[in-house]
Amino acid sequence: MSMNTEPALSFVERPNNQGREYYDGIVNFLDSEECHSMKLSGLEQELEKRGRELMRILLQGHLNKLSPSLCEQAVFGSDGIDRPKVRSHERKIETVFGTVSSNRAGYGNEGVASLHPLDAELNIPPERYSLELRRRVAENAAKNSFDETLETIDKTTGGHIPKRQVEELVQRAARDFDAFYDTRQYNPADEATSGPILVITADGKGVVMHEQDLREQTRKAAQKRKPRIEARLSKGEKKNAKRMATVAAVYTINTFQRTPQDIVPDNRSKPHKEKSPRPEQKRVWASLKKSAEEVIESAFSEASHRDPGQEKNWVALVDGENQQLRILERMAKKQGVDLTIIVDIIHVIEYLWKAGRAFHPKSGPELEKWVQYRLLKILEGKAGLMAGGMRRSATRKKITDKQREPVDTCATYLKYDRYLDMGFPIATGVIEGACRHLVKDRMDITGAKWRLASAEAVLRLRALRSSNDFDEYWDFHEACEYKRNHQTLYADGEVPPTKLPQSSSKGGHLRVIK
Repeated sequence: MSMNTEPALSFVERPNNQGREYYDGIVNFLDSEECHSMKLSGLEQELEKRGRELMRILLQGHLNKLSPSLCEQAVFGSDGIDRPKVRSHERKIETVFGTVSSNRAGYGNEGVASLHPLDAELNIPPERYSLELRRRVAENAAKNSFDETLETIDKTTGGHIPKRQVEELVQRAARDFDAFYDTRQYNPADEATSGPILVITADGKGVVMHEQDLREQTRKAAQKRKPRIEARLSKGEKKNAKRMATVAAVYTINTFQRTPQDIVPDNRSKPHKEKSPRPEQKRVWASLKKSAEEVIESAFSEASHRDPGQEKNWVALVDGENQQLRILERMAKKQGVDLTIIVDIIHVIEYLWKAGRAFHPKSGPELEKWVQYRLLKILEGKAGLMAGGMRRSATRKKITDKQREPVDTCATYLKYDRYLDMGFPIATGVIEGACRHLVKDRMDITGAKWRLASAEAVLRLRALRSSNDFDEYWDFHEACEYKRNHQTLYADGEVPPTKLPQSSSKGGHLRVIK
């Protein structure tokens, strides 16, 4: 192999005993009077600190051993240019144990960037922070504020990251979210043993944003708003400070047949005591960047990956929001899916209460009996009769259009007897829980005002954790980082392997001879 090495490289043998010496120092400390006088908690803290430093020293020693590694074949970049000139390039890496350095061979030529095959073999990002340190940041930022994440990293690792870099690392950590789910392979055996009902459900939750990251219509309304009172909002006023996140979930579930009396028990009937089935293979996610239609379309895509032959009963659970209903109907028609759309029974009950107040304005037993009786009849399959009766009563009592609006709204959704017979779910508890856990618990921190890129990244990372996909995703993300940062830089996407020269097999470091 002919290779121009200017300046020349030579290897200086240097046995690395620093790690062993540091370990001996820890053992000696444990035998010391100082150690014997310490409380257990103090001893734990001291050993953790010293143990982390020992790991850093061992990692540094390993990188020192690898530093003389060279390629035995010519190094060509993706630009097709040979890089015959070899020089030693040192770089710092921030790891979970602390800062280490890597003094590795860089292959270059006039006018082109150098390539570092050893970086590729170790999958070291071009930026300072290791992928493992980034994983710790991503997991913590999904649970806690950026300030708390920074504090946790400082307390539990040897790495140090400025707060601004924490936000940037979180955004990078979530960048392969869509690709992960688009290319994910589902095991047909798992799907075959899951419940016969495939549920798609969606809802929305607002997040307080910086004005420049609001949707255009909301931003314009915020700019036009002139508060009547400076200290607080007046009745009917809106801050127009939120951007709506669309939350979606897809899962399978077993059928659960119930009677109307199980839903609305009275004194003469006993409620159903059988435990309701739990959702299976649940995936939840949310997006501020994407429109509601894009999120619901991805939910259909997720469902199609799981049940390409449409062998299960497809059910959509919603809260009755008109836009969602239109999108679901359009998507189902476009993809040729036989979709049963069910409006959450809790929302229907709310419509009934509102309708009941048109006849019984005051709360009390009469209103409660009115609602309970009609809900039971609806669940028994007498929805049409109840709807007609409510409309006639509203007309006879000359109730105004505004007062009878909930009556007409309620009558639109009274078709639940078939759902109970088929064992379909009729409540949106899963998506409401997802809205609370994914969005509210993390994004609605008092005083928090989000930038779009950071908020979207945090929502993605929280979704991965909630769906129990984080570890699988991170393996995928590291593979994507390798391809982005290294593989694409080399001819034909092949990184030439490195090998330690025979003279450095006992350990050493790369030194430039001028």
